[in-house]
Amino acid sequence: MPAEPPRIGPRSRVTLHLSLTLDDGTEVLSSFGGEPMDLRMGDGTLASGLEDMLLDLPVGADTQLLAEGAAVYGPPDPTLVHELPVADLPPDISAQPGQVIAFETPGGQQTPGTVLAVSPERVSVDFNHPLTHRGLRLRVQVLSVA
Repeated sequence: MPAEPPRIGPRSRVTLHLSLTLDDGTEVLSSFGGEPMDLRMGDGTLASGLEDMLLDLPVGADTQLLAEGAAVYGPPDPTLVHELPVADLPPDISAQPGQVIAFETPGGQQTPGTVLAVSPERVSVDFNHPLTHRGLRLRVQVLSVA
């Protein structure tokens, strides 16, 4: 009787191909056609919601999954929507609603913010993950699990 293929567990070392496509067909990322991703589950490489979707997939799986961004990146937090002076925008940026802009935090880290609205003096920016409000299609091909 053949042995069951290894399955992805909470601390597994996994090699896989992954693509992430928005509900409108825009490909956000893909390792297909390049080097596969090599990671340890729980190491922060993938969002925890995405890791949860991969648990128990066996070696050899090539599957497509549908998800809401909030299930992958966490539910939107209304406290992460801020009104900023236009002067706080990065130089040479003319903000438009829907645009994702990289902002620098006080600690020097880069964080994305999605512009919600713009007036001559103020800009409303959502600092939740830019894909939180989107429908997502994932393709996962599991190459190895250890």
